[in-house]
Amino acid sequence: MLYDLDQGPRSALAALAAEHRQRRDLLRRACSRHTRRQRLLRPEDLRHVLVDDAHGLLYCYVPKAACTNWKRVLLALSGRGPADPRAIPAPEAHAPGRLPSLADFGPAEINRRLRAYLAFLFVREPFERLASAYRSQLARGHDVRFAELLAYLLDPRTRRDEPFNEHWERAHALCHPCRLRYDVVGKFETLAEDAAFVLRLAGAPHLRFPAPPPGAAAAARRRAERLFRDVSPFYQRRLFDLYRMDFLLFNYSAPAYVRLPAP
Repeated sequence: MLYDLDQGPRSALAALAAEHRQRRDLLRRACSRHTRRQRLLRPEDLRHVLVDDAHGLLYCYVPKAACTNWKRVLLALSGRGPADPRAIPAPEAHAPGRLPSLADFGPAEINRRLRAYLAFLFVREPFERLASAYRSQLARGHDVRFAELLAYLLDPRTRRDEPFNEHWERAHALCHPCRLRYDVVGKFETLAEDAAFVLRLAGAPHLRFPAPPPGAAAAARRRAERLFRDVSPFYQRRLFDLYRMDFLLFNYSAPAYVRLPAP
C-alpha cells in the first residue's frame, strides 16, 4: 500500500515527500526502459527483505548502505532489543534469525504483506559501496589487494559458478526493485533525512536513527577515490558495466574520479 506521503504541515516534510515521489517515478521509468521480461520471483529471492509486522514494515537490506543501523532500529522497534538502537551490538543485529525475512512466509502471506506494508530500501553509490565492502571484509589484514577483488568480480566464471557475496552483489539483484514496489528509496548520501522520514511514516518519529561519526561520509569518499586511482580506465569501464543497473535504476552518475572510455 502506498502511504500518503503528504500528511502533515507543508514544510520540510512535504519537500521530502516530493523528493521520494520523484525517486519512485525515476525508478519506475528506468525499470521500464532498461529491464526485459524477468522470471517470477521465488520466496528465496526475498531473503533480504526483513519484516516488522507490528509496524507494517518491509525493509530490504543492502550491505554497506547503513544496513547494520537499520537492523538495530528494527530490533528496537519490534522489542527484540534495547529501546536505544545504539545499545545493540553489531554482531547481534546481524545474527541469523533475529529478524524475520519475507522468505520465511508462504506465498499468500508474502503477497498480503507486499500489498499492505510500507516497503523501503537504502542504496549507495555503487563504487563507494564496493570500496567500503572491500575495506570491511578483505583489507583489514591486507590479505587481498583491491585489484584482486576486481579481477574476481569481473571473471566470467565467478557468477557462473556461484552467486556474489552479498557485500558486492548489486543492490538491484538483492532487492528486485523492478519486481517489488518500494514506497521509499532511501540513499546513503541523504541518510539522516531519509531515515527520519521512514521512521515518521512508520509511526515512530521519536526513535533516533544512529548518526555516523562526524566526517565519516567524506572519509569514505576519499578512501574510494584512493582505491580507484590505481584502477585502469579499461577496468573502470568493465566495473561500471557490471554495476550499470544500480547506477541507472537509482539515478547515480559515475564518480568524478573515474575515467570511463567509450564502450
